[in-house]
Amino acid sequence: MTGTPEPFTADDYRARMERAARAADAAGLAGVLVAPGPDLVWLTGYAPPAATERLTLLVLAAGQDPVLVVPTLEAPDAEKAVGAPALKLRDWTDGKDPYTTTAPLLDASGRFGVSDNAWALHLLGLQKELPGTSYVSLSEGLPMLRAVKDGAELERLAAAGAAADATYEEILKVAFAGRRESDVAGDLADLLRRFGHEQVDFTVVGSGPNGANPHHEAGSRVIEHGDTVVLDFGGLKHGYGSDTSRTVHVGEPGAEEQRVHDIVRTAQQAAFEAVRPGIACQDVDRVARAHITEAGYGDRFIHRTGHGIGVTTHEPPYMIEGEEQPLVPGMCFSVEPGVYLPGRFGVRIEDIVTVTEDGGRRLNDTPREMAVVN
Repeated sequence: MTGTPEPFTADDYRARMERAARAADAAGLAGVLVAPGPDLVWLTGYAPPAATERLTLLVLAAGQDPVLVVPTLEAPDAEKAVGAPALKLRDWTDGKDPYTTTAPLLDASGRFGVSDNAWALHLLGLQKELPGTSYVSLSEGLPMLRAVKDGAELERLAAAGAAADATYEEILKVAFAGRRESDVAGDLADLLRRFGHEQVDFTVVGSGPNGANPHHEAGSRVIEHGDTVVLDFGGLKHGYGSDTSRTVHVGEPGAEEQRVHDIVRTAQQAAFEAVRPGIACQDVDRVARAHITEAGYGDRFIHRTGHGIGVTTHEPPYMIEGEEQPLVPGMCFSVEPGVYLPGRFGVRIEDIVTVTEDGGRRLNDTPREMAVVN
């Protein structure tokens, strides 16, 4: 958990860019256009110093060299990126039209996959310059682009998961009763950083009735003896995500709280055991949902069973009805069923799981039984 993995190389980024170009071609796309954000970091190792209105765009297409269009004032930073030797830079200066600079790199009548977080300003600028082009989001056009992780990525995800597990083990030692949710959330953030996270994305602490809101933001509510508390936390370590949920109780739980927790725990176990290559993503959701529905709480399971994870904590694929994408070895995603009783309490249990050649492997392994805290 404390070791630092070998850094990615220019060859690693070159292979990713080539794979993206081939995938686009196979999907009938003329290429891929990548704005600053997680896709650009994953493909090139380059994160611009700040998100600005100036166009930065990676252009990938089968049969042509990757090109990164950058503002001239940011070109020195781009040249330092680990993946820079695997691409060509084309810079543009303030006062010039960046879309005129970019247009010759694109098929004037092509359909392109565009990173989901591209600015409308830039997409509209390209459309004005090349009215024959059309665009589709990468999550729709190439949903599997980052979904299957290689060994080096799995190593990072496992390290992030182990750090989240260590965080949970430590948080059980702190006082809950008499403290605000935000106090415990601050403890979680501090612990994630202590165990190597460079970025904390969320620290959900939902106590008592607040636990019935799956995305409750920790607030000023004082946690009381007798509360059920949903903990959901994660972020990035070595550039890859963690995300785990456990539900604890301040003092011994009552019969219904224990029963609901047991239902969620067995649903989570059943969904995990369903993971194997070839089944559809929706089947993981169906297994968890059927178990909770049979127990009488189907209408209180109000979110998908899981989401992918990698260089972001939420990304494709999604474990939800209607997602027919088959599971493939190397995919990583959460398995996190929950039950939420408005005005009373909620329960969620979540692990990150990776698909293996013959099943699934958890990247979180702290106890799933309801822990009693003080």
